[in-house]
Amino acid sequence: MTTLPPIIQPSELLNLIQNENIILIDASFGRTGYLEKHLSGALHVDLNNDLSDIKDDFAKGGRHPLPHPKKFCELLDNLGISPDSYVIVYDDKNAANAAARFWWTMKAIGHDKIQVLDGGMDAAIRIGFPVKSGEEQIPEKTQYPVVNWLLPLADIHEIDQVSGDMDHLIIDVRENERYRGEKEPIDLIAGHIPGAINIPFASNLDKDGFFLPPEQLKSKYSGIFEGKPAEKIIVHCGSGVTACHTLLAVAYAGMDIPKLYVGSWSEWSRNSRPIGKKD
Repeated sequence: MTTLPPIIQPSELLNLIQNENIILIDASFGRTGYLEKHLSGALHVDLNNDLSDIKDDFAKGGRHPLPHPKKFCELLDNLGISPDSYVIVYDDKNAANAAARFWWTMKAIGHDKIQVLDGGMDAAIRIGFPVKSGEEQIPEKTQYPVVNWLLPLADIHEIDQVSGDMDHLIIDVRENERYRGEKEPIDLIAGHIPGAINIPFASNLDKDGFFLPPEQLKSKYSGIFEGKPAEKIIVHCGSGVTACHTLLAVAYAGMDIPKLYVGSWSEWSRNSRPIGKKD
């Protein structure tokens, strides 16, 4: 079986949707916006309710901890997704919201036929993809087999151990102002994990908001990784969501997917850990 690239272009989706049995997923934030307008046929997944297991105390896992794999597979059951399903996901932020997170969770349970729509919803609308409002008909319920997360993860204790280790690389994908500690609009403390370098996720996109070509992304990340294996590279953001955007870009480049630190800055900054600023 030919491996699908993790990114699909809007024109490809428009052609495929007429001939293939595709399950289209809208991962835009908030159900209200989805009900007002979404790509025709798309089912909705919610970042907070479906793709996270949010705790009262963000110090324990950050703002968007992963759901248990069993809960995630129950979501897939309710969406009519089976291991053989061809799934395409989009959001209204070109994967900087939850589309990349959904892609990561699908890959992390071993699902092969999953792609993210380049340019997001707006790009599809611009080329004539039909839109709808209201609810969509849910396919017949399935029973997705449950496995543990298969993609590599890092936790706060591993970050403690490797943050000063030159053999490892920690990448912070937040905006540079947040990394430098000049502003922090979401979490309680500004700054970054000591030793982390800053590669903002937006640098994965061109001036029109589409992902850079795979060969360009490969050249970029090969230079950043400097030969380090994926298991010694950890990617994080504020709460483990936009970090998936960079993991998606790395996969699109044809490279092995590094570790995801889900707790990210929202967990680290709430646990009396060292704070770096203005590196």
